[in-house]
Amino acid sequence: MAVFLLALSAACCLGLGFVLQQHAAQQAPRSDLLRWRLLLDLMRMPQWLLGTGFMVSGLILSALALNQGEVSLVEPLLATNLIFAMALARVLTRQTLGRSGWAGVALLALGVTAFIVAGRPTGGGPPAGELRHWLVVGTVVGLVVLLVSLARRLPLFEEATLLALAAGLLYGLQDALTRTTTQRLDHEGLAAVLRSWQPYAVVVAGVVGLLLVQSAFEAAPLRMSLPALTAAQPLAGIACAVGFLGDRLRVTPGALAWQSVGLLAIVIGVIVIGRHPAMPGTARDTLESIGAPPEDEPEDEAEDKAGNEAEVGPEGRPDDRATGGSAEDDRPGSTG
Repeated sequence: MAVFLLALSAACCLGLGFVLQQHAAQQAPRSDLLRWRLLLDLMRMPQWLLGTGFMVSGLILSALALNQGEVSLVEPLLATNLIFAMALARVLTRQTLGRSGWAGVALLALGVTAFIVAGRPTGGGPPAGELRHWLVVGTVVGLVVLLVSLARRLPLFEEATLLALAAGLLYGLQDALTRTTTQRLDHEGLAAVLRSWQPYAVVVAGVVGLLLVQSAFEAAPLRMSLPALTAAQPLAGIACAVGFLGDRLRVTPGALAWQSVGLLAIVIGVIVIGRHPAMPGTARDTLESIGAPPEDEPEDEAEDKAGNEAEVGPEGRPDDRATGGSAEDDRPGSTG
């Protein structure tokens, strides 16, 4: 029970922190995208610092949860951070959940339940050797580099999604390495931990992941980045846990089928919630931010139209996909 409470508390803090951070990151200069200067500029914003405080609290709580439970158990619970983000976003935008919002919440909750019940995650398996350890870590890092490289060639909205995917992979790896570090601390002591590479990799993954996710938050509305971040983190964390931590899942045909259904429901639920009109950065919010009166539409009509209307960027510019522009049009130094 303690693991569930710690993981859900961590998810709550992370969800609140992400919304506050994205609201601040949208105000940062576009020239800061994927530059360390972005973090320095954000540190001057009280709202971002508050969001970072929530995020750090979430990371501490998730580390405590990982110390007491398996990564493959904690990661699906952390994915519920999007529900708490939706709750805060609903307060900010004053929109009700509606059918699609409740459907996303139900899918996410049922997916987490199905995966945990079917998989019955347990630890205690023999940890992998160094070669397999490095192979899994190298694969994740290689995917992150590939995603960031591809992101730089895309318009800002698509770039935000790929950057968030890369950050989610790093955060999943960070969670697995955090459990490795806490296990070593419990069994071998602080001196052994300081002599190993895992705690330093945790710090590096956290800092690089922070830069990637803040760049994603700056590049596009939250609904373009948070679903990808939330979906990628548990998938990467579970893969790493099974790959080198010795976590075990039931592998009977029925269990594997329900685990797959659960993971698919988590991903779909995350996407549905993340694209809900209540999430910050929708066209309605952008119109309000530039002083244009939003149209008063019935809730269900607004949801139906959300997928057909042209997206509006953080500064009132049309989405590149709707206008046919390129990513370079929005970058500093572009001649248009």
